[in-house]
Order: sequence, then structure tokens, then C-alpha cells
Amino acid sequence: MSAAEIISNIFLPLSLAIIMLGMGMTLIPADFTRLVKYPKAILIGLTNQLILLPAVGFTLAIAFNLSPIMAVGLIILATCPGGPTSNLITQICKGNIALSATLTAITSFVSIITIPFILAFALDYFGTATGVTIKLPILDTILQIMVITVIPISIGMLIRKYKIKFALRMKKPMRIASTAIFILVFIAVIVANFEILSTAMREVGLVTLLLNLITMGLGYVTARLFKLQLKNVISITVESGIQNGTLAFVIATSILHNVEMGIPTGAYAIWMFITGGILMWQLGKKPEIDSK
Repeated sequence: MSAAEIISNIFLPLSLAIIMLGMGMTLIPADFTRLVKYPKAILIGLTNQLILLPAVGFTLAIAFNLSPIMAVGLIILATCPGGPTSNLITQICKGNIALSATLTAITSFVSIITIPFILAFALDYFGTATGVTIKLPILDTILQIMVITVIPISIGMLIRKYKIKFALRMKKPMRIASTAIFILVFIAVIVANFEILSTAMREVGLVTLLLNLITMGLGYVTARLFKLQLKNVISITVESGIQNGTLAFVIATSILHNVEMGIPTGAYAIWMFITGGILMWQLGKKPEIDSK
């Protein structure tokens, strides 16, 4: 197993699961029931991730006249919204963690249906149809969501319920640990994938940066336009601009059998960590935001 595979298959999922456990210790059931009673934030977040994000991806691919391979690679990335990394960044930015986790769970399940349709259209539109049937690993995707996100958060919430003093005491240390893990993962990803990342930045560096900035900007603007609370604005901004790069790379390499299509994901990973890191640095040092 290569260093890149060890990082993506073992280190990253384990680290994110630990972080999700810490997040769970900051949550109570009311955080989720509040979202159900007032679903506007969820609907805005889903619209951004499932509709606006792929639309921006298509627009940029056409505007930059990308080669068919790079264009499809960009669309693959744009169809894979959310992921545990967005939950981590939301936590450190002091956004609404319950909203972030809910959006990640919903979009992960819905994208099992939307990704094949969007990619089939992209393959046909950009002239790279391969005749393959796009079938996502549904069981693996569900297990990934459960093991990395749902189960650790649930355990954390149980700890919060029965050991509230311990949970509150661990809030700051877990946030510091989450920041440290984020930095270590960023460094590890660069070191393990240096060759493909250098190629990616040369070929699609600018277009992937724009995808990241535009989708984050749309998330912020739409959330503000509908007058959401600041914690929800932060969550939607992050969820709109932080994509599930792991799933995108799996689709490109294992389903479409084209490593080159994974190049935009490599470039996007750099920008994602940089912009996410800037948000964490700016918002993480601010006082806790009132969630009411």
C-alpha cells in the first residue's frame, strides 16, 4: 500500500472519525430538532450543493475551454458535495455543526442518485463518452457516512448527555486537536501526492480556485440573502465550497478508470485546505457565536 493510499484509506478516515466524536460532545438533540422545525437553512444548503455547484462547474469548464478530460474531471468534483472535512472546518469556524452534519448526510445519500445522471450528461456533452455505466458503490458510501460521521457523532452526543462536565471540559482541547489534525492532513496530502498536485496546479489551478471561491461566495450570499443566523451562514458557506475529494477521486480512477480525470480534484484539494484554513484562522479566534 502506497503512502497516498495509507493516508486516504486509514489515517484520514480515522482522524475525521475522532474529530466527529469531539463534535458530537458539543451537540444535543435539540440542535437537530430545531433544524427540522425551521428547515430554511437546510433547503438553502441543499440548493447550493446539489444545483448551483454543478452549474458553476459546467460554466467554468466551458468558459475556460477545458479539454474534455479536464472538463469531466471538474464536473466529477462539482457533483461530490460535502464530506467530513467540511464538518471539521465548520466546527473550528464556530458554525452550526448540526446543520453541517445534516447537510453532509443528506447530500451524500442524494448524490448517489444525482452523480450518475450529471456525469452521464457531462461525458456526452464534452465528447468523452466511454460507454461505461456509472454505478456508485452505494453500500460503501453508506458505510463511510455511518462509520466516519453518524456513529462518532452519536457516541459524542451520548457522552455529552451522561458526562456533561467532561464533554464541556473537552470542548477547547478537541478544537485545538482538530486544528492540528487539519494541518497534519494538509501536509500529508501534499507530500504523498506531490507529483500529481504539481501537474494539477499547472493545468487547472486557476479554474479550481475559482470553483472554490465562487461556490463559497454563493453559499455566503444566498445564506445572507435569506437572513439566516450567522452560525448557519458559516455552515452553508463552508459546505458550499468544501467538496468530497475522496469520492471524486474514486469515481475518476475506479469507476471511469481515468487517472487524469482526478487531476482537478488534486488541484482543488490545495485550494480547499488553504481557503478552509484561512476561514478557520479568522473565525476560530472570534468569541463563540450565539446560536439563538
